[in-house]
Amino acid sequence: MPTPTKGPRLGGSPSHERLMLANLATALFRHGRITTTETKARRLRPFAERLVTKAKRGDLHARRQVHAVIRDKDVVHVLFAEIGPQYATRPGGYTRITKIGPRKGDNAPMAVIELVEGAPSVTTSSAPAAQEQPAAASAAEATPAEETAPAASEEATEAKTDDDKDGKS
Repeated sequence: MPTPTKGPRLGGSPSHERLMLANLATALFRHGRITTTETKARRLRPFAERLVTKAKRGDLHARRQVHAVIRDKDVVHVLFAEIGPQYATRPGGYTRITKIGPRKGDNAPMAVIELVEGAPSVTTSSAPAAQEQPAAASAAEATPAEETAPAASEEATEAKTDDDKDGKS
């Protein structure tokens, strides 16, 4: 049995705190990012990362352990089918907490906790990245000229259809 946290708990009783963390984790996995207080975000981070690690295992026992915490079957399915494989090569650090300032009303410090996007990209130096950007910029400059001609003809077609509708009514 895990040792209880010292000091005051998030919801008053330990069972209320467990349910609050389960609901926060469910919302995080459903939406990918949630806004909450800094304290709740800090308490949620290790809780959610443990669930993602179990989802990476992907076996039946891990699924049942996660389902005991998150009672929404759709969220458990998303966790095991999409989120777990997305972080298969990542050794940890699946969430990010960003402070966003105080809440209007009670001045509580607020934070956004979100799932980090996919596996980390490993770059050994910044020089290759700098070389790729000019090539992408030149390609981007060439494509708008080609795309503007069809876009103009589409706008003209839409204008004609709008005029036809106005003329009939």
